[in-house]
Amino acid sequence: MGPLGLEIVTVVQPYAARKPYLCPGCSHTIEIGTGHLVVIPEDAPDLRRHWHRGCWFKEQRSRPAG
Repeated sequence: MGPLGLEIVTVVQPYAARKPYLCPGCSHTIEIGTGHLVVIPEDAPDLRRHWHRGCWFKEQRSRPAG
């Protein structure tokens, strides 16, 4: 996460999901053909991660507001 907590979130449609990725939220594989999110910290684009949608929304709910 960036210094201000800013992240760019991009939706990956199922037809564009051509590689498997490991979701950091649940440590399970995001299979080829599964729609998901790519989350890119604004100040560290090399740290982008691929998340299941549900895992990302759960992560967001667990973060303190502010």
